[in-house]
Amino acid sequence: MDTGFCLRALRRAMASTGRVPGIFNTDQGSQFTSREWVGELEGRGIRVSMDGRGRWMDNVFIERLWRSLKYERLRLWSYGDLPELEGHIEEWVSYYNHRRKHQTLGYATPWSLYAPAAEMPAAA
Repeated sequence: MDTGFCLRALRRAMASTGRVPGIFNTDQGSQFTSREWVGELEGRGIRVSMDGRGRWMDNVFIERLWRSLKYERLRLWSYGDLPELEGHIEEWVSYYNHRRKHQTLGYATPWSLYAPAAEMPAAA
């Protein structure tokens, strides 16, 4: 996970959602302290935070997501090539976001809660 990978993921996420966060909280890994990363965020008017306060709670959720992906999809199949692996991951992420009911969300899907918020006009 180098700076270039992180920048591509950041740009893709903002392009696909049309949203730009007001603040971006990361750890202090070299990819997040690089001039390219910080410059990209600041160039978009995003504040950078690397204070670490409360980070363990953020990690709980992402670690749970990766664990679910590994146990529910990745360990169940063998893959012939990278495009096949990417296809399985894309299929699982779509299922996870659009069809899988989440107990902590009142048995709603993440997309059913996120989509209405994403469609709201930005605050002036």
